[in-house]
Amino acid sequence: MRTRQHVLFSAIPLVLAVATLLCVAQVTPAAWPSDAPLASLWERPTDLPERDLYLGPWGEAHAPDPRAEYTFVRPKQGGVNPGLVVRDPQGREWRVKQAPLGDRGDEGPSEVVLSRVLSALGYHQPPVYFLPSFTLRDTSGTHTAPGGRFRLHIDALKARGEWSWQDNPFVGQRPYQGLLAILMLFNSTDLKTSNNKLYDVDQDGGRAQWYVVRDLGNALGKTGRIFARRNNVALFTQTRFITGVEGGFVVFDYHGFHQELVRHRITPDDVGWAMALLATLTERQWRAAFRAGGYAPDVADRFIGAIRTRIAQGQQIAGDNRAAQ
Repeated sequence: MRTRQHVLFSAIPLVLAVATLLCVAQVTPAAWPSDAPLASLWERPTDLPERDLYLGPWGEAHAPDPRAEYTFVRPKQGGVNPGLVVRDPQGREWRVKQAPLGDRGDEGPSEVVLSRVLSALGYHQPPVYFLPSFTLRDTSGTHTAPGGRFRLHIDALKARGEWSWQDNPFVGQRPYQGLLAILMLFNSTDLKTSNNKLYDVDQDGGRAQWYVVRDLGNALGKTGRIFARRNNVALFTQTRFITGVEGGFVVFDYHGFHQELVRHRITPDDVGWAMALLATLTERQWRAAFRAGGYAPDVADRFIGAIRTRIAQGQQIAGDNRAAQ
């Protein structure tokens, strides 16, 4: 038994090394920017201080009713978190992501917070909400089920597949660079293509394309390849955002996969641009975002305090860089 354990533990460094090599990829634009308008990824928020971070851009009309009875449709497919697909009394289908077993952390609350912040800053998001519990009717009867992140399926959003972090039309443009800086601030550790969705969107009598970063819940904890933790305020406040500037590029305290996305790529000006957007959010809006994720006020305050400290650090680094030029 000891020999088997020794072999298994000895293999871990090799597995990590192979995984690291597999995750290194060239980061280049896939097309000229005119082939995919920047508005497909980001639209400048002209009313940022007034945006609703509790109900989000889709509002109350697209929110799940906490008093309704939901009917089981099928188990959730894909991903590492448990969940299911349910139908509400209006006939709408919801993808529910529930908390996993163990101490890795619940993705639902952190996913909703990040989704609210990104949508407020101008990045497209699907309708996502959080319910701590809900009434479920399945083959065992009607009972209270553990809640989680509720994502609504709507016909106006038609998923066309995935888009790659490494190979897309926006690489090198400020909103793309700024998006990565924002995700670094939140200790987002799941920068993988399978979380990125390309949508056809029916709006205003026409059709547009959205490049969306989805499934954002692996954040607000500690980054890592194997031992990442999410939705953990103690770990989040113990980790760092930025460790310095080398060769004109910001060095992040990031230990997750796909480090090629941020290593020697994000400048202090990119960070300054992103922090200027985040700094525009009011205390009321930050509290609303965490309330949307179901956080207790005291926990939300600790997260918000750490986030504001990180924003100030990012602004300081951008300011120092401008002063040195």
